[in-house]
Amino acid sequence: MAREAMNSRERILAAINRQPVDRIPTDIWATEEVWAKLRAHFGESVDPLQALHIDGFAFVGPTYRGPALPPDTAEETVDFWGMRYRRIPHEGGVYYEQSYFPLAEAQTIDDLNRYPWPRTEWFDYSNMKAAAQEGRKTKAVQCGYMAPFYFHNKLRGLEQSLIDPFENPELTHEILRRISDFFYAHHRKMFETCEGLIDVSQVTDDLGSQTGPLISLDIYREFYAPHHKRFIDLCHEFGIKVFHHDDGSCRAFLPLLVEMGIDILNPVQWTCPGMDMAELKREFGHRLCFHGAIENQRILPFGTPEEVRAEVRHCIDALASDGTGYILAPCHNLQVNTPIENILAMYDEAWRYGRRS
Repeated sequence: MAREAMNSRERILAAINRQPVDRIPTDIWATEEVWAKLRAHFGESVDPLQALHIDGFAFVGPTYRGPALPPDTAEETVDFWGMRYRRIPHEGGVYYEQSYFPLAEAQTIDDLNRYPWPRTEWFDYSNMKAAAQEGRKTKAVQCGYMAPFYFHNKLRGLEQSLIDPFENPELTHEILRRISDFFYAHHRKMFETCEGLIDVSQVTDDLGSQTGPLISLDIYREFYAPHHKRFIDLCHEFGIKVFHHDDGSCRAFLPLLVEMGIDILNPVQWTCPGMDMAELKREFGHRLCFHGAIENQRILPFGTPEEVRAEVRHCIDALASDGTGYILAPCHNLQVNTPIENILAMYDEAWRYGRRS
């Protein structure tokens, strides 16, 4: 294992490429309430990322210049897809839950023609190159998010989107084509603008649930895999590594996803069926870097700091058994009910134990 000190960019990229690292790199996903708790703990003059030795990524993207959106209110926000999100308070924080699905009632191609599909002309890409140049001085640069299944869910509603391939396959293919044509054109413009400065992009989706796949492998192959492959090929054309997020039990899809060329798998929710970390490392570790894995439903919010430290060691031992190929992070966003002590324990143990792998 390499022992010379690396900066965050070098460490993250080495892990992605399954090369020697000086220590296991780290990342963080967290709700705004958690960030507020971290800032309060460390004080406004201290960067929590530096205090916790978190490597993370630099993110770049275009500026929206399209048709004016309805102003946000205390109760609701609307995005450029026309999706509405309602502000739902919960104990200690707020979630924005989708309350309107723009194509929920669509039944024909004519209905799709009446929907204002997003266009690349709605975005100003000119600021991206400078931002990417600045970010890559110390960080790996991440850009983009392509998720046809997820956006099918968000345009139609989850239940209807799951029924669509059986009820109206022609309409389903057309919805997915239009979603994907925008994603493809939008990301090609971003990648061309940045001229080789992007390291990682997300070709992602939530295909798994807590107990198994949300859709069959046959449905995935027919309706969604061709779009994933198109996006993966686009990323690789520009030398960009593909980050694939898939919650829950996604084991059934992994051989095909790996064959299509994903490079990084997140979040490795190892408590779900088929997601044993040591097995995943043995089977796919020669092709994949793993990202996430620290259990975020029981251990991080409700465990003790020592249980969190044990979980960090457990994940490093399984997913970085060869000393690399793993970026340590929580399985998903740290929630407001996660004690500060457990967050500190996670990153302190990663800092200490991660240098021994």
